[in-house]
Amino acid sequence: MADYDVVIRGGSVYDGTGGAPMVADVAVRDGRVVAVEAGLPEGRRTIDAAGKWVIPGMIDVHTHYDAEVLTGPGLGESARHGVTSVVFGNCSLSTVYAEAQDCADMFARVEALPWEVVNDAVKEHKTWVDPKSYVEAIGGKPLGVNVAAFLGHSDIRVAVMGLGRAVDANERPTSAELDRMAGMLAEALDAGFVGLSTIRSSFSKLEGTRFPARQLPSTYASWAEYGRLNSVLRQYGRVHQSTPNLTSRVEIARYFAQSVGRLLGRRPLKTSLLSAADIKADRTVARVAVGAAWVTNRLGRGDFRWQHLPVPFEVYADGIDLVIFEEFGSGAAALNFRQVLERSELLKDEEYRRRFRKDLSKRFGPRVWHRDLGDAQIVACPDASVIGKSFAAVATERGITAPDALLDLTVEHGAALRWRTTIANDRDDVLDRLQTSPMVQIGFADSGAHLRNMAFYNSGLRMLERVRLRGFMPIEQAVHRLTGELADWYGLDAGKLTVGARADIAVIDPAGFDGASAAYAEAELPGSGVSRMVNRNDAAVAATVVGGHVVYEYGTFAPGFGTTLHAGTFLTA
Repeated sequence: MADYDVVIRGGSVYDGTGGAPMVADVAVRDGRVVAVEAGLPEGRRTIDAAGKWVIPGMIDVHTHYDAEVLTGPGLGESARHGVTSVVFGNCSLSTVYAEAQDCADMFARVEALPWEVVNDAVKEHKTWVDPKSYVEAIGGKPLGVNVAAFLGHSDIRVAVMGLGRAVDANERPTSAELDRMAGMLAEALDAGFVGLSTIRSSFSKLEGTRFPARQLPSTYASWAEYGRLNSVLRQYGRVHQSTPNLTSRVEIARYFAQSVGRLLGRRPLKTSLLSAADIKADRTVARVAVGAAWVTNRLGRGDFRWQHLPVPFEVYADGIDLVIFEEFGSGAAALNFRQVLERSELLKDEEYRRRFRKDLSKRFGPRVWHRDLGDAQIVACPDASVIGKSFAAVATERGITAPDALLDLTVEHGAALRWRTTIANDRDDVLDRLQTSPMVQIGFADSGAHLRNMAFYNSGLRMLERVRLRGFMPIEQAVHRLTGELADWYGLDAGKLTVGARADIAVIDPAGFDGASAAYAEAELPGSGVSRMVNRNDAAVAATVVGGHVVYEYGTFAPGFGTTLHAGTFLTA
């Protein structure tokens, strides 16, 4: 009689390759799938999957769990949504080389994470000195899901040049320093990192007391510096992930050019860029972005992908604490004041208000936020009379402008004023086209970041729910896009549910797709005392299996999850 650790019985099995499903049992032994067929005997643990979908665990390729994995290695917000593998180190940010204070300065503002949380996590837990020892240190933690990592360009730039020089526009690395950065990248790729992450976005600002409001170090690099590092990536066939300056289409064209391969007699450079989005402020963006990627890949023989969030891009703000305020002068100026009293004085100043009104009234030019305060709903405020209203509606009642209504309420109530708006992905037909485009990969959940602004931990589940409801692609294709396609492109041992594959599995209960997946919820960031936005649609995930361990079932984590249970591993490319 076969001796199985886990048997998942009678579900519709999707193998992650895009093939049609089959009703079968799945048997697991020693962390691997050993059989996929009907009529298997009982395992030590048997999960009834009748009427459910049995799929490879989903892969989240854009997270910022770099600090959280140190203090809460279970990464439960991903595991509870059927995600079994995550990639961090995105947007030029990693914790491999830089010291704690530098990491905190780099992560805190751009990723909306508490400075102390990042600083304390790295300071307390850092035992590594290079990529190889980093992989060993992270892999030795009681991981609840598998992890993989990019090496952050800002990380190595600071380690080589020092933070001060790295964020000085008049400084350039010496030849020896550039050689050292290239060597660091090669060491990381040898250790199994999936690639290098960079950033050009004007949103990327430093926190802390030393160089506040300067941009992240990667934005100060020349394209020649990028080119040197890209040559290392080409040699290894690894990925360049980046967040561009979306207001500069000429600069974005450089990313297309760097991906072009055989047309120029060279190996294509895998390039993954944020973001394919149907932006409310500019409805041409999605079509132009996908078209440009098609030209790059088909005619230029590149290997370029846009990352795409497969759900409406809804964001929340406490007062004006929201990254989209970074994209215009008066908004960034207010965010530069981190002390509440100082910021309030600025927001009351009439000269400042004139600038703010002018910035919000601009209707032309590239932007991310539509700046329509009639499309911004107040969801919490000590003044109950404004809850449920837009700032434009409040302004009409008070006989003032909408920007003044926002500033008045922020001055009066500070972070107790909470509001939301949707900045992109609000049209179902456009989302359908993006999610079926081969120029797009499903990603950009930003898990572990922007704790009070957004929560897309369950974006993969929400995509499956959309597909089931709207039928714009077969379920097996959607599963492939969320699993095997990503694993193959990033070079990870994940994303397949076939004999011999890692036993990373999600059992999805489609009866749990009840329309509640976008509902608002909050929970504590593990070990921090900080409340963050999360997702809670526990009826949709019957079980999550990582490395052959059943780590989660219908809202309940396994004993020892994130503390003594070692389920996940560090996946090397």
